[in-house]
Formats: sequence, C-alpha cells, structure tokens
Amino acid sequence: MNNIAIFASGSGTNAENIINYFKNREDVCVKSIFCNNPKAFVIERGKRGGVPTFLFSKSDLNNIQDNILLAELKRLDIDYIILAGFLLKIPSQFVELYPAKIINIHPALLPNYGGKGMYGMNVHEAVIAAKEPKSGITIHVVDEQYDHGKNIFQAECIIDKEDTPDDLAAKIHTLEQENFPRVIDEYIKSMNTL
Repeated sequence: MNNIAIFASGSGTNAENIINYFKNREDVCVKSIFCNNPKAFVIERGKRGGVPTFLFSKSDLNNIQDNILLAELKRLDIDYIILAGFLLKIPSQFVELYPAKIINIHPALLPNYGGKGMYGMNVHEAVIAAKEPKSGITIHVVDEQYDHGKNIFQAECIIDKEDTPDDLAAKIHTLEQENFPRVIDEYIKSMNTL
C-alpha cells in the first residue's frame, strides 16, 4: 500500500479529484489532507471524501527541531506528498526525507512562469500579458527550489487571441483535472518497479 498526503491551501478541486480517483483502491490510499489555511474549502472537500485534515501554521511547517508535520506524516506512514494548490515552500528537510516522493502541479509550462509568487492567477495574468501562443501544466518532483525539480509530465493548451486570464485559468483547470491523478498513479507505479 502506498499512502498519500495531500498538501493544499485553497479550494481543493485538485485534492478532491485525487481523492475520488484513488477511492476504493487497494494499492494507493489518500490518508490525509495537510492544510495551512483553516478557512480553505479543501477541508470541506476532504470531509465529503472521508479524508481527515491536519491543520498547521507556516511556523509549524518550518520548525526544524520539533516538526509536528513530519511526526504526523510518520504516524500515518505516508509514502508520497502531493502538492495540490499548496502555496508555501517545502522545507529542505521534507525533500531530504521524501526524495523524489513530493510531487507538485504548476499551472504553466516550466521552466517558464515559475518561481516565487508565480501561482494561480498571477501565472495566467503573466502568460496573457506576454501574449504567449500556448500555456499548460507541469507536474514535477519537488526539490529545494520553487518550481524547479525534474518534470514528470506536461500538457499544453492553445491560447486564443481573445482569451483573458480567466479563460486561460479554465483551460488549465481542465488539463489539471484530466491529468493530475493519472500522472500521480503512473509515477507511483514506476517508482514501485525501481
């Protein structure tokens, strides 16, 4: 059994999609949502999917000496951490303890439009302002830098001249929903064969 923890900060549509995808599977289980925002709707989505939420603060995440998140991940026997709209930088101690087992989705074609502050609508506004002909999603392994680790998967969408940042966000959301759980599944299977 491969146990997943989903880290999320917001609405949680990707988290809910992942929960539903792996529901009733015998080889992969979503054990918990880890959330740094007590008002995030992802908490409600977790309840609907039967997945509990572990709430924490930014200082909890970055506490190197006595990290309650790492203790909870260990207690739950977590194998993979999935970042699904998680807005805080993952500390290096997490990367060291989960090498090649922390996966993020980014709403652009990395290495373009990545890095600190490039999330959500900030990305879509920058892409539209630059008059890019296409955008997409990147699913990648997390390392010590923002949006930098090895790419696992990319999918593209065409940007029409009349598209607004909201139009682009809708196209990206569709790509995320179609691909993120499946790519996670394939990645875990490939790691199990190593």
